[in-house]
Amino acid sequence: MTQRRRVKQTAPLEDRLAQEAQKLRAQARKLPPGAERETLLRKARQYDTGSHMSEWLHSPGHQPPS
Repeated sequence: MTQRRRVKQTAPLEDRLAQEAQKLRAQARKLPPGAERETLLRKARQYDTGSHMSEWLHSPGHQPPS
């Protein structure tokens, strides 16, 4: 049986998602307007949304977003 590789994350999920979103935005700034740039910006927004959702879920007494 193969063993799973386990990685101990050093940064919280919210931080990792935010960093990835920043990296994608930086890559998108270097590209001319077009489909590839829009794809990177869409992924960055998805990472931001995931980060905010994770923060919301881990907040004490989380309230639904208004």
